[in-house]
Amino acid sequence: MKNFAPILLVIGAIAVAALMSALKPEPVKAEVPEAALAVKTQTLNRTEVTLAVESQGTVRPRTRTTLISEVSGTVLEVSEQFIVGGTFKAGEILMRLDPTDHEVDLQRAKAQLISKNALLEFEKARAVQAKKEWEMTGRPESDAPILALRKPYLAEAEANILQAQAQVKQAQLKLQRATIRAPYAGMVSVKSVDVGQYVTTGSRLGETFAIDFVEVRLPLTEKDLSQMDPISFQNNNDVKGVVLSGSVNGNPANWSAVIVRSEGVVNELNRSQYVVARISDPYRLNQTLTARKPPLLVGTFVTAKLKGKTLSDVFKVPRSALLQGSKVAVVDDMQRLRINSVNVVFSDEGYYYVSEGLKEGAEVIVSAVGTPIEGLKLKVKNSSNNGSAE
Repeated sequence: MKNFAPILLVIGAIAVAALMSALKPEPVKAEVPEAALAVKTQTLNRTEVTLAVESQGTVRPRTRTTLISEVSGTVLEVSEQFIVGGTFKAGEILMRLDPTDHEVDLQRAKAQLISKNALLEFEKARAVQAKKEWEMTGRPESDAPILALRKPYLAEAEANILQAQAQVKQAQLKLQRATIRAPYAGMVSVKSVDVGQYVTTGSRLGETFAIDFVEVRLPLTEKDLSQMDPISFQNNNDVKGVVLSGSVNGNPANWSAVIVRSEGVVNELNRSQYVVARISDPYRLNQTLTARKPPLLVGTFVTAKLKGKTLSDVFKVPRSALLQGSKVAVVDDMQRLRINSVNVVFSDEGYYYVSEGLKEGAEVIVSAVGTPIEGLKLKVKNSSNNGSAE
């Protein structure tokens, strides 16, 4: 028995340890809180949105003219406004040529007219005398030869009168054209002659362009046109308003314009259609100093914003909220993430406009969520001031 004593002690120790392990109470397990993703949200409601279509173009004058002299002469006088950048009104005198030669031509033409009138009177008297001489023959006038009654000579004298009158009129026109007048209200872009210079018929005097109004050609794609109501030019009340944006001396500025016509063709290069916007008094010459707005200079590059269709009952979803595949992540009543498929009807630089897929008052996640997982626990952290994302 002494030989088995150690073995029995070992077995007893193992049995006691096993019994103590079996009788040991279960340890209390602490609950591990479920991790929640912090997000920023925005509550959306259905609203009405007026679309805006953007286009771009360069300001061009409605009319650009190269002034050509119609007569010859020495330049005697040039208007102070006939300089590059000078403005003038319609009918204003820009330049005077020496009228002496044209005054002499007019006097000579008038003298010719007087002479031809005298010859006509002589011929009329001769025709009357020839008629009396024929009556003395006792034969009817219908039998008289036309030369006997001097009818051809009388017709020639009357034709000479017409020719002399035409020469007088031509001389008067040349004398008038020695004074060059502005064909419209405009501005000088090129000055080619000055006082003392002799010009001939066909000489180039300068270039001008009209400033009573200017125009901008605006390209519109098929997508742009689909977002606009049809433009009607039959009724002036239907002409669309346009807001032009650009810069003047480095400062941003806006101008109001109206669409006055469509060019009616599709450009073969960019497949766009062009409409023309018009701006009246672009250089602000008819405004008072107190109400003066920035001028719109010819050649300015502008961005145009045209009024589009009105969308009813749509949600304005911030661009940051749209997920790939036209989906948005929303927060449900249990503060968990749900993914909704939506129907985007339009988009611009700031928003997507959704017609279906969201409920009134939906709380849409506008912050980055990485890989969105359906049912993910969320913790909303918004600004308490306005309820929008921080």
